[in-house]
Amino acid sequence: MTSTLPFLQVDVFTDRPFFGNPVAVVLDADGLDTDAMRQVARWTNLSETTFVLRPSDAGADYRLRIFTPGGELPFAGHPTLGSARAVLASGRATARNGKLVQQCEAGLIPLRIDASGDRLFFEVPSARVAPLAVEESAMLCRAMGAGAEDARFDVIDLGPVWLTASLRDAASVLSLNPDLAAVGAITRRLRATGVTVHGDFPPGHRDRHGATLDTAVRSFAPAVGIAEDPVCGSGNACVALQRRAAGRAQDYLAAQGEAIGREGRIAVAYRGDAIEIGGAAVVCVEGRLRVA
Repeated sequence: MTSTLPFLQVDVFTDRPFFGNPVAVVLDADGLDTDAMRQVARWTNLSETTFVLRPSDAGADYRLRIFTPGGELPFAGHPTLGSARAVLASGRATARNGKLVQQCEAGLIPLRIDASGDRLFFEVPSARVAPLAVEESAMLCRAMGAGAEDARFDVIDLGPVWLTASLRDAASVLSLNPDLAAVGAITRRLRATGVTVHGDFPPGHRDRHGATLDTAVRSFAPAVGIAEDPVCGSGNACVALQRRAAGRAQDYLAAQGEAIGREGRIAVAYRGDAIEIGGAAVVCVEGRLRVA
């Protein structure tokens, strides 16, 4: 029997459609099994597709399963924000005192909606951080190419595992032309999702809309079918963790996506021991998805 399910496509980390990172969100998906979810995710061919389910934890407003074209993730940043926008827009959940709680494989993820209602923030889940071995780091530097010669990578596991490094400056980040086959081979061997790099803009740098930008970020995940992620929430969470470890726990605004024609803007807030990653999200497509 064929049925249909509500379907939205949400552009995340942007307030202007088509300049962020899209996520496909399938609502009321409790009747779909894992194979069906995988098939839908391969068909949408976006970096992530999510499925909104009834929560099994009394502390959650909804449950989320997250898939790339290559498999399931326990947590991911931009799908979390995009799915939160979808459940709010569709009335599947209502914020209480400006907050939501998402259940996913990584646990309960608190979300905050700012006073304007325009930006959503997720709280970075607990992470395990360890330096990448010197030999592996040198090999990864060669794969990333000019601009990453002296990078020192950390292995940061917050569900997805990102090999993360600070480069000399934003120009070094934006000029990278990595060998994606080599990056994919290294990340598969290390069982990592991908590589995230970041570097600072000169003080006072502004984008064409007048926003002051602090750092440029790029994320590459060819091993899971994503050559370059347009705007990556979990990758930016890793950047925020590295900046805090370096004694730089001041709120900032990151830019991601310029290298591939996007203009993602990621707000990072340090709130005591917690770190929040946030941004705007806009619904671009509403419809129904036919499922067998």
